[in-house]
Amino acid sequence: MSMHAGARAGMSSMRRSRDLLDHRVKKGTLPRMLTFARAYRPLILVFLFVVIADAVVVSVTPLVLREILDVGIVDHRQGLVVGLSLVTALLALVDAGLSLFERRASAVIGESLIYDLRAQVYRHIQEMPIAFFSRTQTGALISRLNNDVIGAQQAFTDLFSNVVGNAVLLAIILSVMFYLSWPITLVALVLLPVFLLPARRVGRRLGTLFQRGMELNAEMNMVMSERFNVAGAMVVKLFGRPRDELAHFESRAGQVRDIGIRQATYQRFFFVALALTASLATAFAYGFGGVAVLHGTLAVGTLVALQAYLARLYGPLTQLSNLNIDYMSAMVSFERLFEVLDLEPMIKDSPEARDVPEGPATLRFDHVDFEYPGADEVSLASLEAVATLERVSRTPVLHDVSFEVAPGTMTALVGPSGAGKTTISLLVSRLYDASSGAVTINGVDVRDVTAASLSATVGVVTQDPHLFHDTLRANLLFARPEASDEEIRAALVAAQIAPLVDSLPLGLDTVVGERGYRLSGGEKQRVALARLLLKAPRLVVLDEATAHLDNESEAAVQRALDETMQKRTSLVIAHRLSTVRNADQILVIDAGRIVQRGTHEELLDRGGLYRDLYETQFASQYLTHRVGPSIDVDDGGGGPAQ
Repeated sequence: MSMHAGARAGMSSMRRSRDLLDHRVKKGTLPRMLTFARAYRPLILVFLFVVIADAVVVSVTPLVLREILDVGIVDHRQGLVVGLSLVTALLALVDAGLSLFERRASAVIGESLIYDLRAQVYRHIQEMPIAFFSRTQTGALISRLNNDVIGAQQAFTDLFSNVVGNAVLLAIILSVMFYLSWPITLVALVLLPVFLLPARRVGRRLGTLFQRGMELNAEMNMVMSERFNVAGAMVVKLFGRPRDELAHFESRAGQVRDIGIRQATYQRFFFVALALTASLATAFAYGFGGVAVLHGTLAVGTLVALQAYLARLYGPLTQLSNLNIDYMSAMVSFERLFEVLDLEPMIKDSPEARDVPEGPATLRFDHVDFEYPGADEVSLASLEAVATLERVSRTPVLHDVSFEVAPGTMTALVGPSGAGKTTISLLVSRLYDASSGAVTINGVDVRDVTAASLSATVGVVTQDPHLFHDTLRANLLFARPEASDEEIRAALVAAQIAPLVDSLPLGLDTVVGERGYRLSGGEKQRVALARLLLKAPRLVVLDEATAHLDNESEAAVQRALDETMQKRTSLVIAHRLSTVRNADQILVIDAGRIVQRGTHEELLDRGGLYRDLYETQFASQYLTHRVGPSIDVDDGGGGPAQ
């Protein structure tokens, strides 16, 4: 290992914050970390053997050069000179081969470990409840899958190879140097504190600077992430704030620039100090050694060999002097990963979970109470926007909710905003679990069925469905990857979206854009309905699927909804008058309770909250209803303006 290679590796250690040295590693972290190495134990052993062998080969080369100078040249032994030169070339080839194998083995171990860790963390995150994602910063999760995984990987490759390789190389170099000339070796070691003490001080300062630099870069990246997505860019343009946004970004970028300059200055100081120390050591070595050569007490070849060893001495010493920082960095990375892996999902399959019973779906709520879980139950402080979890008393959202939706019927939920309608729909698909009582499908509590069978049974469309930044085909096949082209076509026709798809130059291979922004609201809703139809669930949950649409789009979506709900059990958060009128039963929700239930006509006759909501939201239709004949909502017409 050369002096500058060792310096670069040493710098990577010093970039960590000084706080690492004060960090207390949690008990059990190291043994748990080592469990990840079990799958790669044979390769790790071979890797470490190659590292040691390479260190031996590197340390032998100066001795061969010494023999060439002191024996071959001095004694005019041409054959020996040629032979030892070939040995030097062979050692170089062996060193190159070992280095290539070492890098290959390191890459295999490191990249495989990254894959294993990322897959395990990703799988665990996918199992977390929706409450986890509603609180967690996306960027913080991505950081765990990128930065922390890479930091953990370095424990198995860089840290292991540096410790073993540098320790062996340093032991051999010092042993040989003392053997060749202990006075010159002592001079070299006396100069070592001249470099190491300032370097460690500079390293601590660099650690602080790099930590702050990472924070500033993260803040700058967050600004770009929020402003470069479609929604953020639209807000900036609609409010006419591009200049202010530019000034805001320039301020963040300027801070990154300034701290980058300071980092570069300190880094250069480090390399200058290392080069200066090595130069001083070289000067002293040639000074003392040159005098010894003149007096005949030291051979020229020995002096050259000592100089070669000096060039290899400071790199390993630098890395080993920062071993504690490397170790703590790896441990902190593992701790942060284990922190996520140790967060138990609130919602998961029970050991006795079974599939949802076959047959038409019957949905039943039996005295259900619900309150949203606290932050400390579903999240981690380190994954939230502010690293603290508020502790507030939880307020019940649903109170003693009981109702049944018979197979093939539709139940509509109506009520003021915040009454608890969406919460009821979330319990059906088990995005949350009831605090007490039970939600059953075909007589089985949803907590006792498998997540896969529940997902196959229940289909949900929200008022703002999400489409991935992919093709229409990929978004539709997300519901059922094995669906044929004929089945996709049938779903598009039923969702009233086939003519639009046919008009697109690329058809189903058209990319919809981020969150489907290349489609209108009504088009996106109909694509979501087509995806639902392709899934073919027995129980459909619609959460205001026609909200915020214009009349034409709402009419098209409503026709698609009529097709979707045929012969299916449906729970609908009502927004459109026809949905309310056509429902087999209407549940009026207020403050988390069912305050009224019945058909449209029954509830109108009773008065109360339903009639108030009806008159407020459907005033023109209500007046027509009171003074004229019963309303027949045109299946092809748009709903009332909201």
